[in-house]
Amino acid sequence: MIDGFKQTILAVDDTLANIDVVKGVLAQDYLVQAALNGNVALKIIAKHKPDLILLDIMMPDMDGYEVCEILKSNEETKNIPIIFLTAKSQENDETKGLSLGAVDYITKPISPAILKERVKNHLALQASKALLERQNELLEERVIERTSQLSELQDVAMVAMGALAESRDPETGNHIRRTQRYVKALAFEVAKHDKYKEVLTPEVITSLYKSAPLHDIGKVGVEDKILLKPGKLTDAEFEEMKKHTTYGRDAIAAAETSINSADNFLIFAKEIAYSHQEKWDGSGYPEGLSGENIPLSARLMAVADVYDALISKRVYKDAFSHEKAVNIITEGKGSHFEPLLVDCFLNIATEFNNIAQNFVDKENDIQ
Repeated sequence: MIDGFKQTILAVDDTLANIDVVKGVLAQDYLVQAALNGNVALKIIAKHKPDLILLDIMMPDMDGYEVCEILKSNEETKNIPIIFLTAKSQENDETKGLSLGAVDYITKPISPAILKERVKNHLALQASKALLERQNELLEERVIERTSQLSELQDVAMVAMGALAESRDPETGNHIRRTQRYVKALAFEVAKHDKYKEVLTPEVITSLYKSAPLHDIGKVGVEDKILLKPGKLTDAEFEEMKKHTTYGRDAIAAAETSINSADNFLIFAKEIAYSHQEKWDGSGYPEGLSGENIPLSARLMAVADVYDALISKRVYKDAFSHEKAVNIITEGKGSHFEPLLVDCFLNIATEFNNIAQNFVDKENDIQ
């Protein structure tokens, strides 16, 4: 809801029962319109553009792919976010949908909680993009004011994109808020040492803080059946899960191509997304990097990410205590983590615990 008005969702599906399910999930928060085929949908959109479209693929006369192509080829409608909501679950179906310009692909039967979160976060991203465009129009008139606003918008966009990844893995709750604060606290402590004081300037640490929410953005490319699996992954499933690091790097690299020069936060975001699962002894992934071949940004995130995973409840484990988490990270000194970073972590372990308590997950955050 924006300024008291509900945003509009257009659900396009030739089955009334599916329309009713979508309305049941979203009608409390959004104005949900319905179309039973592609032609009706296009007529509705021509009169009043919705804020987001939920689009079935298998429909008579004109399937969802055709509707998507028509909308994406029209200047008036190409920026409307489209989420395919379909029973077609093959990888090539999803790939085709995303290649046509859809922002997401959800297979039926739907999870109401996941549908709500993905709709909410895609609308947040769209609102951030719209706000950024409006601010760009005021650049010449209010340069100083826009600089401040743009910085705030950048933060919002990063958190929104990180939240999109979280919505694929609903257990994580306040994970991105905690981890970005862990990274900031750890970086300031590491910066006290001669080895890193010239590298970790306040400006660099600010960029690390802004980029940290994107560390798991690549999870949007991992199938739900793997990402949300309550038990242990098979070897094949784990190999697929590991690809989230590559997906994240590639997504951020694509964003870099739209600007003339890479900002620090995008550089760090790409490093963190790709290398935060590497280990100091070379036993991590995706490349098996070791020691200082792993970017410092990713080494900092590794400590933050593992600590938060340990203290957080998951469907496959209970939350560990702060003390147990500290012991496990200490045991990983020189194997999983850079020794100096572990020493610095131990110096401020109480601060990590305070951050965790300030941004604790509520019971209803754990799906």
